[in-house]
Amino acid sequence: MTVHAPNIRPIIRPLDESAINRIAAGEVVERPASAVKELVENALDAGARRISVDYTAGGKVLIRVTDDGCGMTPEDLPLAVARHATSKIDGSDLLNIRSFGFRGEALASLGAVGRLTLTSRAEGHEGASLTVAGGRMSPLRPAAAVRGTVIELRDLFYATPARLKFLRTDRAEAQAIADVIKRLAMAEPQVGFSLTEVADGEAPRLIFRADPLSGDFFEALHGRLASVLGRDFIDNALKIDIERDGLRLTGYAALPTYSRGSSVQQFVCVNGRPVLDRTLLGALRVAYFDFLSRDRHPAAVLNLICDPERVDVNVHPAKSEVRFREPEAARSLIITGLRTALSGAGHRASSTVADATLAAMRPEALRADPPEAPRVYQMERPSQSSLRQSYAYQAPERLTGFAEAPAARVEPELPQAPDLPLGAARAQVHENYIIAQTATGMVIVDQHAAHERLVYERLKRQMAETGIKAQALLIPEIVDLSASDASRLLALADDLARLGLTIEAFGGTAIAVRETPAILGNVSAKHLLEDVLDELSDLGQSQSLQAKMEAILSRMACHGSIRSGRQMRAEEMNALLREMEATPHSGQCNHGRPTYVELKLHDIERLFGRR
Repeated sequence: MTVHAPNIRPIIRPLDESAINRIAAGEVVERPASAVKELVENALDAGARRISVDYTAGGKVLIRVTDDGCGMTPEDLPLAVARHATSKIDGSDLLNIRSFGFRGEALASLGAVGRLTLTSRAEGHEGASLTVAGGRMSPLRPAAAVRGTVIELRDLFYATPARLKFLRTDRAEAQAIADVIKRLAMAEPQVGFSLTEVADGEAPRLIFRADPLSGDFFEALHGRLASVLGRDFIDNALKIDIERDGLRLTGYAALPTYSRGSSVQQFVCVNGRPVLDRTLLGALRVAYFDFLSRDRHPAAVLNLICDPERVDVNVHPAKSEVRFREPEAARSLIITGLRTALSGAGHRASSTVADATLAAMRPEALRADPPEAPRVYQMERPSQSSLRQSYAYQAPERLTGFAEAPAARVEPELPQAPDLPLGAARAQVHENYIIAQTATGMVIVDQHAAHERLVYERLKRQMAETGIKAQALLIPEIVDLSASDASRLLALADDLARLGLTIEAFGGTAIAVRETPAILGNVSAKHLLEDVLDELSDLGQSQSLQAKMEAILSRMACHGSIRSGRQMRAEEMNALLREMEATPHSGQCNHGRPTYVELKLHDIERLFGRR
């Protein structure tokens, strides 16, 4: 802090251009990844179809971006490195921005804190090169070049060495660069990207490559996401394409059972611009609120398209935040679009659940199949008629000379597995897991988890249509609580009544429970209230009343579900399977865990060495 002597007026003076550029660079260029982002976005604005990025020492020593865009003329180069000079806008309308860049600060800022060299050629013009180091521009010189631009940034922050102390390790900075490239690659699937690490005396190491993809946007995006996020994501993702009130949401969102332990697979764009916007990411979280526990995170790649005049991207120099004219409309579209897609998925669960199950079953040595492994054992599956003949042949013969032995019972023909997704129930094991046979394999169902989701969906439907029917208790149950807990419940008494739970004060800190939801059957009112209080404590004050009510319903559903340890008859098990097939979201329980695992017959046969 500067201390001025009393009665001495401080002098106001203009800063020199070099200081202005270094200050601006502090806002625009936080780390090497920021520089890569600005340079690659410039290449995209120039219409590039292929962009390659090379770096050394995490971008601290070298960043080189090469593109095949429209290029620049020799007259353009000095203007390109001047502050607030840009080809993107004319300054007359800052709300109608249709390009990545528009501030005209990036190249000037990079030239102020590093050694920047631009080499470019436009169609029909000679190539030229220009260098800016520490804010000082060298004379323009001719250069041999193909159409497009090559920008080299060496010794980042050499002119402001204090900034170097705030950078992380080379590995961490390199990872940040890779994250930037992958985000832009997902936003622009029809553009090719490559990222290479170069070091003196070593062969270049390709870190990432994504070739340009053809076809319509969804075809290209499907292929790009498969290469960037992996086949598991795209195999378990739902296509999103919904339009309302002039807003359109496109992309892919993963099934709840494909959830992650962090938000690393959440990517949101606005008009193709990758952003880290709290409103949009919060809406994504809310859309999955009904399907995931609080320690799990959804995976999605979304692009919100709207008229540029309805969104302000001129909020922060890094352009990672946006401000919508109607933020609630954007938020509502994301929540509605994702929930509609998840409902359309029905009972589907992610394929990674089966993969994890098979991996757990295999001995460690068998988890990675050796190339061209020999066929250990194989036996063709006999037909049902062959089975009948075999059973008859193996039956004991009637003995002569003795009392007539009972006729050997021929095993009846097993009913064919119905052509239904979850098949026909064959057994229950450990009084908790239903084994069902499908046309192509088998399904293992967690009966409690599955029924809990079914009860929850019924409760939600009842609440939305007519309110949840209540059953009056013959004798009200009195529950003693702490003063704070009693106060919290009584404050929500009217809302809890809509859920079929009728309570009233009984004197002191006691609460009388007079009605409970009919669908739950015979439940402990004390345990039910304790679960409601736990849910309210977990949610805190951040959720809407509707979200709180649904969360309470989710807890209530557990009380009305088939308990682990209960034996079920065949018709009960099959009825549960049929209801799962007809109920949206039944592939995961209320906490985001899978309710069933499907194993294909060929995978089971591999476990036994039959394939």
